[in-house]
Amino acid sequence: MTIPLRAVVVDDEPLARRRVVRLLKREPDVEVVAVCGDGREAVRAVHAHAPDLLFLDVQMPEMNGVDVIRALDPGCRPAVVFITAYDQYAIQAFEVHALDYLLKPFAPARFQEAVQRARDQLRIARPDVARQLRDALLGPEPPSAEGEPPVLEAPAGSAPLARILVKDAGKMFFVRVADVDWIEAEGNYVRLHAGAKSHLARGRVNVLEERLPPDQFARIHRSTIVNLDRIKEVYPWFGGDYVVVLHDGTQLKLSRSYRGRLLLQKIE
Repeated sequence: MTIPLRAVVVDDEPLARRRVVRLLKREPDVEVVAVCGDGREAVRAVHAHAPDLLFLDVQMPEMNGVDVIRALDPGCRPAVVFITAYDQYAIQAFEVHALDYLLKPFAPARFQEAVQRARDQLRIARPDVARQLRDALLGPEPPSAEGEPPVLEAPAGSAPLARILVKDAGKMFFVRVADVDWIEAEGNYVRLHAGAKSHLARGRVNVLEERLPPDQFARIHRSTIVNLDRIKEVYPWFGGDYVVVLHDGTQLKLSRSYRGRLLLQKIE
């Protein structure tokens, strides 16, 4: 299975933006998910789309390309290809670990070389299923129907998940962990509730619990995990259990065995 590389294009010149987009459309495994005209818009686009590649103009008003990179969380930065008409930014580009540095005007062949370099680096970092191996590893792979996104066991010491790969209506895409309100177990699957939508992803809830940011999520029941930021209130119920009420009105059961764990995390 091949997942397209997701790209964001940033340049304050409309003609330059269109040229980069046109060149990327020639690459069958690259999908342009956002096109931006300034640095602040670029930061928002990276946070919203979690791209694999960022084609970034260096010299832009107010917030230049180097400022954009420094404004991003180092753990979530995409591979960066700087595109500029000026070579004096090369040292700064290396300081922020840019993958390549294209000087305008560049030939299509040189652009393809930069794309291939990015492609090769991303394959080294994620040899099997692009972003899935880096950001969406949930645990041992359960039996599944053909075509389901595979879930593999994450290596020891893996960083907390930032995104989870899901499949819906024949399409596969990523749900940002920060957008998930709560999670419920469904056998060898988990259902992610994010706003008015829910998504089914492969993986067991106990394995997913270990991969979520511990300061953001807590397990409140053997089949339920909740985003702590979504909790509005907690009140006692029968038999020592509690009810957790989310800001959208959703009510979830907090069992006695998980009560102490939740209260501890909320206090911390």
